[in-house]
Amino acid sequence: MSRLALMFRHHTIIGIAFAILAGAVIVARADLPWLWALALLGIPAQMLNEYNLHRFIFHLPPPVTQWKFDLLYRAHYGHHDFPTNRELFFAPDFVVFPVLVLNFTLVWLVLTLFGASWAIPGAAALVMVGGGATFLAYEWFHATAHLPVTKTAVERHVTTLHNQHHFRDFSKWFHVTAGGEIIDRVMGTAIDRDALKSQQRSHFIRTLGMRPDDPRLVAARLRFAGRYGLDPEEIDRAARA
Repeated sequence: MSRLALMFRHHTIIGIAFAILAGAVIVARADLPWLWALALLGIPAQMLNEYNLHRFIFHLPPPVTQWKFDLLYRAHYGHHDFPTNRELFFAPDFVVFPVLVLNFTLVWLVLTLFGASWAIPGAAALVMVGGGATFLAYEWFHATAHLPVTKTAVERHVTTLHNQHHFRDFSKWFHVTAGGEIIDRVMGTAIDRDALKSQQRSHFIRTLGMRPDDPRLVAARLRFAGRYGLDPEEIDRAARA
């Protein structure tokens, strides 16, 4: 299956694609050509969004309450637990769409407070067009990093760094989109090759520091097994990893 076909099986991808188109229509109807430049600002803005969500939300300490843990497991822990499961590659809708609405609202509100008559098309350009396109780039690079496909030099570089996050130290390299590594370097979550050679692999790397047989993990795996095609052998192996 091609990467595009895999991506567009997921309604979050389809929803963001429609958001990009809708944003482009809103900007075009405003008849202010310079607004398209705001879409370029959406690229670094979404990269920061990607980094902050990944580091500070998706890697939150595991909740004690099972339903809260299940939400975090679906959002991200499950992807670390089963990094080759294609159904768990993509960010879930309960994260993607609320973040889109929140970002749009915040940008619109700031522009409105500054008296911009073009607040709605401005927010559409920055969040829906620029941010949405960057989000799709993130999903492309993320899927590519986990798939055994022929890769460009840029995709190989992204894969190398992302594999370090998954299989060496989950507290490093939170970016995924190409170019986002500058954020990790500024934020102190990068790691160079020499440091990596002298560092042991993080304990319980695939379960983000939790014991693989933690009851919360066991319950979450069983809950999502049917939805994501996890067979009993995979679940048993994960508990003994």
